[in-house]
Amino acid sequence: MLSFTILAITFGVVFLAELPDKTALAGLMLGTRYRASYVFVGVAAAFAVHVTLAIAAGSVLTLLPHRLVQAVVGVLFLAGALVLLLKKDDGDEEHIKAPADQSFWKVSGAGFMLILVAEFGDLTQIMTANLAARYDSPLSVGIGAVLALWTVAGLGILGGRTLMKYVPLRLITKVAAGLMLVLAGFSLFEAVAG
Repeated sequence: MLSFTILAITFGVVFLAELPDKTALAGLMLGTRYRASYVFVGVAAAFAVHVTLAIAAGSVLTLLPHRLVQAVVGVLFLAGALVLLLKKDDGDEEHIKAPADQSFWKVSGAGFMLILVAEFGDLTQIMTANLAARYDSPLSVGIGAVLALWTVAGLGILGGRTLMKYVPLRLITKVAAGLMLVLAGFSLFEAVAG
């Protein structure tokens, strides 16, 4: 059953966690070199694969005792918040090997492979698995996560630098970390109160 509340919560958490990620910059770099629609198709397909894997992992977690799952989810949300708050901006951009031609398959394939490799085990994939475990609504979490990742990819491909001129990256990171701390608190409270 689809829950718009869970979908919206998932969208917000994943969107804010992904926005300061290097993937948005990689999408921006690909989008400036190649046809944006080709890049987006490859990136969107890779994110759909990642969300599917995360939802499957989160669904497996729901088979464990509820208190244990809430404790694990709470600790992982807390760890995610700390990662966001403590990560240093090293300015290291992804180096992308440019495809020799601009065909749909070459460009979308380059976008797909870049995201598939760069995002595997990424914070947003872990957060999606956590959300799938926290809320027993894999469809809502999956749709919210995919829409958030696709939105960030679209923003990155079509003009992430312009957005960053108006919204400081530090603010986005702190808001995302704050949301994760709130979710960690709720999950840990449920684990203890049981």
